[in-house]
Amino acid sequence: MKIALPSRDREVDGHFGHCDHFTVFTVDGDRQIVAEETFAPPPGCGCKSNVAQTLAGMGVEVLPAGNMGEGAARHLGSHGIRVVRGCAGSLREVAEGWLAGRVQDSRITCDDHGSCSHG
Repeated sequence: MKIALPSRDREVDGHFGHCDHFTVFTVDGDRQIVAEETFAPPPGCGCKSNVAQTLAGMGVEVLPAGNMGEGAARHLGSHGIRVVRGCAGSLREVAEGWLAGRVQDSRITCDDHGSCSHG
């Protein structure tokens, strides 16, 4: 399994579509993180770029994020990626929290890119 997090300075970025890069953790059958890689997102907003296809092609199944618009959440979901909104803090701690069942989707979305204050 792979978990991708929108990242900035080793923390979960507050807004999916504005992140510096994605950090992808590979998880083994015992739900332990065994590898980490990063990549720069393609240009454009998260719901309008090809990032969902890229993540799905990498085998990503879960994307814990600070927040994102409903369009991006739907787009990721259509590629088989489960979105978990409302996350903040250290990348590894958030990923490990999700693996341990301590992180749940807040279901809160940005509904207007201009007024969103998530980074």
